[in-house]
Order: sequence, then C-alpha cells, then structure tokens
Amino acid sequence: MANTTERVAVKSFSMLMISGLLASAALSAPIALAAPAALPKGEALKTLPGKSYDAAIPTLEQVVGYAFGEEITESRDIKRYFEALAKAAPDRVRLIPYGKSWQARPLYLAVIGAPETIARLDTVKSEMIRFADPRRSTPAEAQALREKLPAIIWLAHAVHGDEIGPGDAAMLTAYHLLAAKDDPATDKIRAEALVIINPVQNPDGRDRFIASTRSARGLTADASPLSAERDQPWPGGRFNHYVFDLNRDWFAQTQPETQAHNAAILSWMPLVLADIHEMGTEASYFFPPAADPANPMQTKAQMQARDRIGRSIAQAFDRDGLDYFTREVYDLFYPGYGDGWPSYLGAVTMTFEQGSARGLVARRRSGATLTFAETVKSQTTASLALALHAAENRRTLLSEFRAFRETAISQGRASPQRLRILREGARPGDAAKLAGLLARQGIEVGQAKGGFSACGKSFPAGTYVIDQAQPAGRMLAVLTNQKVDLDPAFAKEQERRRARGLPDQIYDVTAWSLPLLHNLAFTACRATPPADVTIIEADHARPGVVHNPSPKVAHLAPWGDGASARFLAAVLKAGHAVKSADAAFTLDGRRYPAGTLILDVEDNGGAAGAIEALARETGAELVGVNDSWVTDGPSFGSSRVLLMPSPRVAMAWDKPTGRTGAGAARFVLERKLGWPVTAIRGDRLRNADLSQVDVLILPAQEQDYIDMLEESGAKRLRDWVRAGGVLITLGDATRFVADPKAGLSALRREKLAIEDEKDALEKPKEDKDTVPGVILKSKDDLKKATTPFERGPDPVAGVLARASVDGEHWLGAGVEETVHALISGEDIYAPLRLDEGVNVASYEAASTLLASGYLWEENRKQLAFKPFVTAEGLGRGHIIAFTSDPTARGFLDGLDVLFANAVFRGAAHSGKPR
Repeated sequence: MANTTERVAVKSFSMLMISGLLASAALSAPIALAAPAALPKGEALKTLPGKSYDAAIPTLEQVVGYAFGEEITESRDIKRYFEALAKAAPDRVRLIPYGKSWQARPLYLAVIGAPETIARLDTVKSEMIRFADPRRSTPAEAQALREKLPAIIWLAHAVHGDEIGPGDAAMLTAYHLLAAKDDPATDKIRAEALVIINPVQNPDGRDRFIASTRSARGLTADASPLSAERDQPWPGGRFNHYVFDLNRDWFAQTQPETQAHNAAILSWMPLVLADIHEMGTEASYFFPPAADPANPMQTKAQMQARDRIGRSIAQAFDRDGLDYFTREVYDLFYPGYGDGWPSYLGAVTMTFEQGSARGLVARRRSGATLTFAETVKSQTTASLALALHAAENRRTLLSEFRAFRETAISQGRASPQRLRILREGARPGDAAKLAGLLARQGIEVGQAKGGFSACGKSFPAGTYVIDQAQPAGRMLAVLTNQKVDLDPAFAKEQERRRARGLPDQIYDVTAWSLPLLHNLAFTACRATPPADVTIIEADHARPGVVHNPSPKVAHLAPWGDGASARFLAAVLKAGHAVKSADAAFTLDGRRYPAGTLILDVEDNGGAAGAIEALARETGAELVGVNDSWVTDGPSFGSSRVLLMPSPRVAMAWDKPTGRTGAGAARFVLERKLGWPVTAIRGDRLRNADLSQVDVLILPAQEQDYIDMLEESGAKRLRDWVRAGGVLITLGDATRFVADPKAGLSALRREKLAIEDEKDALEKPKEDKDTVPGVILKSKDDLKKATTPFERGPDPVAGVLARASVDGEHWLGAGVEETVHALISGEDIYAPLRLDEGVNVASYEAASTLLASGYLWEENRKQLAFKPFVTAEGLGRGHIIAFTSDPTARGFLDGLDVLFANAVFRGAAHSGKPR
C-alpha cells in the first residue's frame, strides 16, 4: 500500500474510509481489555468533503462499540451488525441463512438492493434461474428478462479465518451501500444491481484466530513480526474445524461450509463473483487480470470481462493512492478455488488479495506500518469499484452470461464425449456418491429407468447418464475430463525455469478428474442420451440393500466400496462380531471379493434386525446365507478368515504434523469411515504410553517427525510396533520411518536418478580443501558444474498417477487392481526387497503411469514401478507406509478402502494382545 511513514498504530485509523465514506460518530474508550488503545475521546474520523450518510443506518460503533477498522470483529458481532442493518432498512436488506459450520456457527447472506428489487426478491431468483437455462426461455423471453433483471453481484469474504480484513470490509461495504447519500456511484449500484454479501465463509477459523491474537495482545497492538499476537498457534486460523483449506474444496465439497455456499450460489446464479482474501504482509493488493495459466475452458468473454473489471478497480485505486498488482501469482487453472468453480456456471469470477496485517498493525521490512484499518479500506474500495462496474455494464454481463450457457449446450452437443455413462457396477454406493456429487455442481445427472444401449454397449437400469449438451456442460467437462492441459507456452516456460534452477510457477495441483479421484470409469461417446431417465437430486445416495433378511447362518457384506467400510465401522461400534476373509470365495454360486465381512448368526444372536438396519443406513449391500458351504476359497472357519477387532486408533496432531494433512486424515477416519480417533499432540507423542493404542497414524508432516520424537521416541515406537502395534505413515511422514536414525523401516528415499552417469561430475572427497580443476566448454558444462552432487527429484505440484495393487496381500483385499494416487512433492522410494516387506501397491510403467496432470519427465521415469504402499512386519506388529497421502484433501474416495484396510485389517493381522 502507499503508506511509507512510520506511525502510531491507532492513528492510522484515519485511513479507514474509502472515497465517499464518512465516519459516523466519536470514538469511545475501549470496551474490553483486549481492545486497542483508542483515539482521544471526542476526536472523530475525518470525512471527505461533500459526502454525507443517512443517520438512520447504524454504524458499527453504535452496534458493537468501536469504529470500522478499529478492532477485528468476531463472527457473532458481524452477524449482530448485519441484523442491525436489516432492522434499520428492512426494505433494502434481507438476511438469508444458508447453513452452519462444523461448530454450528451460522452461515448467512446479506442481500442488498433497491426497495423495489427486495420486494420481488423471490421473483428475481426464479427469473434468474430461468434466464440461466436457454432451454426454459426463448430468445425473446431472455431479451425481456435482460432488460429487467438486476446485475447479481456476489462478494464472498473470509474463506480463510486468519484473513481478517474481508470480514470487517463486508460490514463497511454494506454500510456504504445503505447509508451513502448524494453519491451517484452508489445510486447507480442501488438502481442496477443486487449485491449479495457473504460476510464470513469460515467463522470457525476466524474466531480461532481472533482468540489467539487477542489472548497474546499487550498494552497496545504490537507491529513487530516477532509478536505473539501475529504468530498463530497450530493449526492457525486459516482452516475450518477439520483443518481444511476451504479454498481447495469448492468442487470436492467435502465440508459443510462449501456444500452450503455452493448450493446458495446455484440458487442465485450471480453474474460476477469476487472471492476476497488476504496474503502476506509485504504484499500490496491483487485483482484481475489473473496470472497464467488459465484453464482452457475459461471463455474469451470471461477473460475480457475480468480485464475490464480490473481496469475499473485500478482507476479507484489510483484515485485513492493505493498500490496494487495484477497478472502475477494467482491463476485460474484449478477449478477448486473460490474464483474457479463458479466460473464454470458462467459467472465472471475473480480473486481479491490484500496484504494482511494479521492483527491490528504490522511493520513491514521497509519500516512502514500496515494497519488493519487500511486493509478494510482497500477491500471496500475494490468491492465498490466492482459493484459499480457491474451496475454500469449490467446488460453486457447478462448477455455474456446467457451466451456462456447457450454455447455450453452447443459445444456439448458437438463433443465426442457428449454422453457420459456411469454404471453402478461392483461399487454401486460409490457410483451413487459420485453421481450425487456431480448433481451438487448444478449438473443434470439422469438415472436410467430401464436398460438401454449406447456407445456400442448395453447398460442396465439404474445406470447414470449425463448429457454434456446442457447449460452446465463446461462444469461437467472440467470436472470429469481425464486431463486438462496446461497452456503449452506456460509449460515450456516452467521447463525453462527448472533448467535454470528456478522454482516453477504452478500454483496448485494440475490434476483433479473426479472419476479418477473416485477410481470409477466413465464410458463416453458422441451419442444421444436415453430419454427414459429420472433426474437425480443433489442429495442423491444409494440406500443399503439387504438380500434374504434374517438368514439362518450368516450375513455377508461384500467388501470393496466406501459403504462396506462404513458398515464395518458401524457394526464394530455397535458391538457386533465380525469376521473377514483374506481371500475371495464362492458361496451359492456367487463370488465374494477378498475382505468380505462375515457376521455369523450364532455369534450375533438376536441382532439380525439391528445389523440389517445398519446396512441400510450406511448404504452397504448385505446378503443373508442359509449355509456356509464354500466351493472355492477360504471357508468361514479357515485361518484366512480373521476376527475383526475394534481397533483403538490414535493419530499425531499438532506440530510436527502438516495441518491440512492431519485434518484430512482425521476427517476421513471420523466422517467418511465413521471411526473415532484419539488425537495426540506431537510433543506428547515422544513419551506417550501407547499400550492402549492398536493403530497409530502419522499424517503428512510439516516439520520432521524425527526432530520432535528424537531417537528415544523412535525407539518407543519401535518397541510398541514389536509388541503388536500398527504404525501407518501418510505421504511425507514416511520420511520418518525411512530415516535410518528411526530404525523402523527398510524403506529409503531415492536421490535424483541420472540416466547417464558419465554426465555427472565426480563428487570430491570431503576431507580435501581443493577440488580437481575442470575446463568448462559450454553452457551445458556449466549446468553440470553447478548442479548439486546429491539432490532429490524436482517437486511436483500434484498429478494423478496409476498404481497397481497386489490383491493377494491382505492390505489389498477388495481393492481394485488399479488405483489413482495424488503425487505431490519430491519423494520417491526404492522398492522393498522380498526379505524386507511387501510392495503392496506400485506405480505403473513410465509409459502408462501418468493418468492426469503435468509431470516432469525425470520424475515420470524414476517413479515407474516404485512403491505407493508398503507393508513390513516388525515383531508382532506392522508398519504400513503410504508414500503419497491417500487422505489428501479428503477427496480421494477411490483410496478409502485401501486406507480402511490399513486401519482395520492391519489391526486384525497384528499380534497385539487385547
């Protein structure tokens, strides 16, 4: 920002108001110990000449007790302020609840518009939905709607809880829109637009941050970068309750906050959407145009609209003397961002990023200070500039939105993958979950009422069919196409940077195909979909199926999908006796996969009804059998049929675990599988008594586990495993067990493989103070001379890779032959030898390994046939290592059964006495 003078923090509050904003009332003394020192009583904030505000609209100070930007506002007080605005101007403000956070904090929208627009709000919504579907309105009707519909503007604030300015800017923006008088720009917004403000997308994270910063605050706000009030305790405020980065979850929709927010967006279909963030303290302000690469499914019209909007915001920033930058860092490639997902509905979306004070005041390296109030000011400036541009260009934006939806239909009709077919197959529950997830994106998903033929195949009733020739066709394509290519010029530039030893500019993962994430295959071709289908709802799920209820001998639950894993957790929690077969078997002419659950009637006397009810609740298939005569494979009494224990599961939590890695692992265990877990803080793990723990999970690490646990802690873990414990490592936590100092695993990380060793310079002996002289004849020679002697492969942003599973090992029971792992980072491990353990899942050959995404050629070659999952016996226990995290982001549904096997079957195969 354009502030270069050191100043007392509280005096910077005079920078609060944007052009046209007026301070309301005199500042009063602090209302709580945690509040900062105030301006002298009676000293009002300065106003801009000629501007005035409606006194009937309450200021923040009148409602909460301090002025805009003077304090960071808790989520409950933000809601209290919006309720006061709605009470003061009920004809212009409507508060609409849309969900709750994990911790039951309310999620809501503030809809602001002219009285005549608010009076017909339900009609506006329905008309916009009709306008968004060219199949439901003729061109003439669409033209009539274009003339009367407002420009629906969506301002989404504070998806990251420690990005604090946006939440307070939401209140200031609303105040200005309601209270500003004699201001032509605001009058234009009121007349032409409907502004929807989501004040806080992540209230749990916000309030966590506020609690930490206030608890560390002293006599005055401290600008030092060393200050505890700006140093967040683990996991920090950025994340939600389950430590998810919600700005990566928009299409995966694993969390209630994103599920509810996306449903709300679909019910309104905004024309423009700004996702309002903060970034590092040293930065100024970012708004569009975005950085490269852009997703190729972004339209030219959307890109041009972002450019126009960026120019409008730049004019406002120039007017107010605010620094900014564009076209750097923040791209539009990954569709899971807050400015990514809505764009495939047709909205013109963008990210705003303000350098954050991460408290009330921060000192930058230059010595200048950045205050919280200044961040509130610039966020409001950007939002109002966007709203004005949208109001002034309402008809253009409506026309381009309609054209986006029309061309999605025509392009879908011409696509070679117009018809996409998903069979229920062997994993009907998982297929239903994927179909329902697609429906939650606003995609029309049909379910065939009867059998049909298409793409040269026959399909049964119940098959899911999706026609890309629909208004959400681009959303369907971007989420289900196997691969979305980076722009060739951008990819070439990244290779050039790597060659020079520079970091790449890929911001996030380059692969996200939902069928691959769920390990389900689509059949696709250019064909017309069958007519006799039922369009499923967004909450679609497959109920459990019970065949032959109340059997005489046993219930069998075929193993291999998420529903069967949830069923196992449910029956164990209910105290029922469950066995599981290590190998496939045939009974009554049906082949049951390895891992199939067996619940003997005799062992569960009188519980048939309860067991069947749990199957229906979890979506599992349950088959009652009246005899146990197995014609192939292990019989029910075989040594290859194990009693499944109720494992006591713990996991590392807090430092040194990676925050999102720990959150995702816990989420998958607790919410997807339904199994409780004890979270143990990392600093207690070194000396923790694990005698009451059967399974210990080490999530991906943020710092080295060996540094926290030390060799003494590693020895305690080694002794615990020998006594029958199951140690599971996820992602780069595998570095810990592979560290020779830990003495736990034979796994070892590989350094970068050099294909032609002659091209590598000889490493000098360490005890020499000179090295042999070398004559460099070319730049290639210089590159060799400056390359580190030992280094790992270059890190990968995130790709989906194929891995083959050993189905004969109990860890691979019920898992499909090929799964897809999300590879990120630089870790590649050498395979275990036969006398060391088992490589249960290994990456495929270099020619077929890459399923989706952009992967460096050296990594592709070196990853071939290397382990994804290994199992080692140690004493009576086991060490199970996932070299890539199977729980990453909670969206790898296709790996849930493999992860469940590690937890439940790992415990069953250990020799730990209970």
